[in-house]
Amino acid sequence: MNTIRQVPAKVLHRRSVHSLEAEREQFDRQQAASISKAINSQEVPVKEKHARRIILGTHHEKGAFTFWSYAIGLPLSSNSIMSWKFCHVLHKILRDGHPNVLHDFTRHKSNIREMGNLWAHMHDRYGQLASVYVKLLNTKMDFHKKHSEFPPNLEVTDEALDKASGTDVNDIFQLTVEMFDYMDCELKVAESVFRSLDTSYAVSQTPSGQCRLAPLIQVIQDCSHLYHYTVKLMFKLHSCLPAETLQGHRDRFYDEFHSLKSFFSRSRDMLYFKRLIQIPKLPESPPNFLRASALAEHVKPVVIIPDEGPTDDIEEPESLIEVSAAPVTESQNLVDVDIFDAAFGPPTNNSFEKDERNLQIDNLKKEVEMLKVELERVKSEAQKYIAQLKAQINGLETELEETRKLKQKALVDNEELRDELENLRKQKGDVDKTEFLLVESEKKVQANEQRYNKLKEKHSDLVNTHAELLRKSAETTKQLTVTQQTREEETRTKQELEFAMEEAKREAEMKLEDQSFTMEQLKREIEAKKEELATIQGSLRSSDQAGTEMNSRLQSLEAEKDNLRKTVAEKEAEAYSLKNTLQEREMAMRTEKDKACRELEELQGKFTEKANREQLLQQKLLDEQFHMVQGTVREAESIIQDAVAKVDDPLHIRCTSSPDYLINRAEAAMESVNLMQQGHSQYLTNMADASSLLQALTRFAHLAADTIVNGSATSHLAPTDQADRLTDGCRECGKESLRYLGELKDKRSVSRADPAAVRSAIQKILDLGQELRPKSIDVKQEELGDMVDKEMASTSAAIEDAVKRIEEMMKQARQGSSGIKLEVNERILNSCTSLMKAIRQLVMASTSLQKEIVESGRGAATPKEFYAKNSRWTEGLISASKAVGWGATQLVDSADKVVLKTGKYEELIVCSHEVAASTAQLVAASKVKADRNSRNLSHLQQASRHVNEMAANVVASTKSGQEQIEDKDTMDFSGISRIKLKKQEIETQVKVLELENKLEQERMRLGDLRKKHYELGGIHDEILEDKLPSKPEISKKPPLSQKPNIPPKKDSQLNASDLAYVSHLRNSQKGT
Repeated sequence: MNTIRQVPAKVLHRRSVHSLEAEREQFDRQQAASISKAINSQEVPVKEKHARRIILGTHHEKGAFTFWSYAIGLPLSSNSIMSWKFCHVLHKILRDGHPNVLHDFTRHKSNIREMGNLWAHMHDRYGQLASVYVKLLNTKMDFHKKHSEFPPNLEVTDEALDKASGTDVNDIFQLTVEMFDYMDCELKVAESVFRSLDTSYAVSQTPSGQCRLAPLIQVIQDCSHLYHYTVKLMFKLHSCLPAETLQGHRDRFYDEFHSLKSFFSRSRDMLYFKRLIQIPKLPESPPNFLRASALAEHVKPVVIIPDEGPTDDIEEPESLIEVSAAPVTESQNLVDVDIFDAAFGPPTNNSFEKDERNLQIDNLKKEVEMLKVELERVKSEAQKYIAQLKAQINGLETELEETRKLKQKALVDNEELRDELENLRKQKGDVDKTEFLLVESEKKVQANEQRYNKLKEKHSDLVNTHAELLRKSAETTKQLTVTQQTREEETRTKQELEFAMEEAKREAEMKLEDQSFTMEQLKREIEAKKEELATIQGSLRSSDQAGTEMNSRLQSLEAEKDNLRKTVAEKEAEAYSLKNTLQEREMAMRTEKDKACRELEELQGKFTEKANREQLLQQKLLDEQFHMVQGTVREAESIIQDAVAKVDDPLHIRCTSSPDYLINRAEAAMESVNLMQQGHSQYLTNMADASSLLQALTRFAHLAADTIVNGSATSHLAPTDQADRLTDGCRECGKESLRYLGELKDKRSVSRADPAAVRSAIQKILDLGQELRPKSIDVKQEELGDMVDKEMASTSAAIEDAVKRIEEMMKQARQGSSGIKLEVNERILNSCTSLMKAIRQLVMASTSLQKEIVESGRGAATPKEFYAKNSRWTEGLISASKAVGWGATQLVDSADKVVLKTGKYEELIVCSHEVAASTAQLVAASKVKADRNSRNLSHLQQASRHVNEMAANVVASTKSGQEQIEDKDTMDFSGISRIKLKKQEIETQVKVLELENKLEQERMRLGDLRKKHYELGGIHDEILEDKLPSKPEISKKPPLSQKPNIPPKKDSQLNASDLAYVSHLRNSQKGT
């Protein structure tokens, strides 16, 4: 016994370490053997004993680490039967294994999914079953990971179900849908298995049939619970929502009910299931959710697995814990010697020995008190360490909550990127519509080459915009991919932390065994103290031998000796028990202290590692954001360089632009510079978010390039000095823009980049555009609304004055003329009166249409603000109104001259054409912003046609009156010889040639006048080109009507006046 007590500590420690290693090796061998026997290529069902050992192994190591270390090496991709049995084992482990196996399985979820996808594409009997089974396992893991209240075996109470579903109807609705999906996957596995069986013989008694039917036991267990939970949730939903809303849920439940009932009935009839599982019976009809009392009639289906009897092939389970390494034996606690004799020896007459025993007893009591104080101190320190650990745990939980918030923020950013992508798609649709309208416009303006070129330029701009939008869409998709990768890395980091926690727990258990070894060492120290006590007892014996001569005197004290012996024995026993209790408590406190220190160090290390990882992720995010900024800057540089290159491109010389469009582009570019400066400041404040700077850079690049290109195009029509300054300004704008973009591209200069030079260059282009703007539109925009009303009123007044003047001329003609002259004058004046009335109706219709346009387009603005906003259209209306008033006045003056015989009929005809042209201009200017379906627009068009008819009547009456009056002066050929006739003929031909030459000169003069008129009225051409590109120019005056070369009329074509003229001519010839 002494040799056992004196075994060295190192030897005992080595024995315990070897025993743990041997135990681990034995456990690994058992797990490897069970996995290889359960998952093999034989077409037989998985034996229950092998699956049970694997499940016990997960409980032993509190996870599935060992299982996956062997399962990864299985050739699952090459053997479909092995894949099917592998899925079966996974299902059993998920249901009956340790709760931590769900986290271990989630780490290998991608491998499981890849296996399912592989067999889904193979035409293999078991491969197709394995692919369906993999979908079920993925759905099961996703469900239980999301809803941790439900264990993988789905066994929860109704109270836990109510607590998990909560009170929010949206959560209940979503949980019901997820359970429906869960049930669908379970039923799909059962349906696939039954479909693969051969119904011609009893397949449930064959090994191949049992191999396929064995996993359905777990499917039946899952389905029974899912059916009960869905019934509960459906009744709960019907108590919160109307029945019409849940019609789809009821239809889906009824389908699953009939499928589940058929599945249970078919399984119940098979002999294979009768000895393994007791399958419940479902009711004949599904529950009536519209009747709340039907919930009381619902009976929860219960699946019973009968207990299996012992079989011959069950092996003796080996002990998982080795008990031979316990170093403490019962013999160590026995005391074989007389305590009193060994400690104090035989009694003597010396009183000194009695005092020494009392002193030893007092010393032992003091040591007990000191040990109690030390125990209390250790307890207080342990409480302090426990409080510190709880504080650290709270801190870690706070960090975990912050990580969850960051994850939620990443999800919100993801949704925002999706919204931006949707907006880009909508913009792309708008661009497609614009391209379609552009093609239609090109078909309509094929006859006008200049407009075709402008539309072609717009088309190219839209195509570039389209390409840029596509590029933006690609960049947005790339950002979305980066965000998703970040989320995956966060999820992976979280899983690694969870795995590290599990490893820490396992290490703590291993270290607990080391602490037991330390306890044994302390026990050995106690034995050493006992040996010291034995030496003291030996010295006491020697003193007893010296006092043997006094034995006779001690006989009288024998009774006292017995009493003292009993008292000392009791004290020794009490001291021994107190010492043992104290040592046990001290060891427990030391163990807890060491464990707490180790856990604290591990948590601190993990926290430091997590902080370093977050710092690396933050730096990576900053680098990626700066790379995105650099890519955008490079793209912007290429856009601006392309625009600067077009300034010196010979092919660009033919392109022109208006100063107004240049001003519009330059103002937009100035706004983009301000936005870019704001985005730059935001990026410098938070370099982890460069979205605002990227958007501003993209907008600035396009608008700056557009300003440079349009500035160069405007310079092609500008005077030389201003054209040179504008070209230099465009080059300077491109140079400053490239310099600013270059500063943004460099990390060292990005903080001091300043767009002030770019802003000044664009302002210079804007000022030059203001100088080149035509002076004819330098009217205060707040006065445009009043000018429209004044011009329309003055036009109406001019028409009224013209009507009054025509009536006065009619009275004067009736008093001063008679006969054919009176008839001609009345016809002309009547036609002019009708024309004036038609023009008045046209002006009234145009006024009504303008009011409708203003009311429909101004919104909350005033009419004056609407006219000021649409200044070009307003100026077109003013010009058209002036032309109508002026034409009416000229027409009346010409008619007055014709009546008074001081004017020419041709002047009246020209004035009629001028009135028709001016009214057409007014109609076209009014139609620019009108709605096609407007009733006032139809009235205006009808009035315009009426004006054209009345103008044609004026021309016709003027020509007929001219013919009637000129026919009075007939030639007298009486007394004229042939030679004289020939002479007059020659003179007439000379006169005709002179008149033709004069006509040609007048036509050239007319062309010059029209050219000058176009130059002065160029602003109106620009207005009509911008507003109505597919319509003909309405500001151009129609050509003066020329006397047509009318062939002689046939008799059938002669009217009454012609017949009168012919008869008169014949009578005159007869008279001669």
